[in-house]
Amino acid sequence: MAKVAWIGLGVMGYSMAAYVAKAGHDVTVYNRTAAKATKWVKAHGGKTAKTPKDAAKGADFVFCCVGNDDDLRSVVLGDNGAFAGMQKGAVFVDNTTASADVARELAAAGKKIGVGFVDAPVSGGQAGAENGALTVMCGGTAKDFKTAFPVIDTYSKFAVLLGKTGSGQLTKMVNQLCIAGIVQGLSEGVNFGMKAGLDMEKVVEVISKGAAQSWQMDNRAATMIAGKFDYGFAVDWMRKDLAICFAEAKNNKARLPVAALVDQFYAHVQVRGGKRWDTSSLIHLLAND
Repeated sequence: MAKVAWIGLGVMGYSMAAYVAKAGHDVTVYNRTAAKATKWVKAHGGKTAKTPKDAAKGADFVFCCVGNDDDLRSVVLGDNGAFAGMQKGAVFVDNTTASADVARELAAAGKKIGVGFVDAPVSGGQAGAENGALTVMCGGTAKDFKTAFPVIDTYSKFAVLLGKTGSGQLTKMVNQLCIAGIVQGLSEGVNFGMKAGLDMEKVVEVISKGAAQSWQMDNRAATMIAGKFDYGFAVDWMRKDLAICFAEAKNNKARLPVAALVDQFYAHVQVRGGKRWDTSSLIHLLAND
């Protein structure tokens, strides 16, 4: 069993860290809101730390799941950052959905002090985290991935090394771009069927057995029909992820016309008060025009 530090106990990190502890690892947690770390320890054992540096001291692995590039830098770098407390040979695993650039930046900084780095964004949403069934997309060296895999495996159903540092983040960008297009298509189809007077529960039951089937259809169609969006992966988060995609596309010259259009639709959802609504709320724009 390993000594593990976990930084960030948000919607995803809270449950992911719990699976690491459940597997028998010695877990120390840090969260910006200390009360949440205290709550986690009462539920799952382990210890709390006052700073990322303190959490990382003596750890074999430091896992992190925070909001964005700046949040990540704030808990990794600096006098109280995780790197300041990590020992040589330890591995930092970043589950944050962030840019490939920050992954490369932190990997280079870690290399200077003898610390490994794996960028490991996840897919599967809150339900995937709560069920320990996330897909983990990893970038880094084969050695670091192999070393960290047994811990990553505690909260995942599938984890794979996709290439050098940044490959995990780039793959997550592909994931989010595909989701954006699928959710918009599903929204238009469901709304069309409702306007046509069809029994959409029966329609979805039928078409989900054919080529139209998707994770979004299986997990979101029913709530889209019911107009329920107060859960799941927030629109604010999706727009943050799409902004990362657009920045990367500017560098690699990839064209993203559909994603750019869907991003504008999400902006309208935000204006309607749906910042924390699930991404399936795109249908709200069609059903309530």
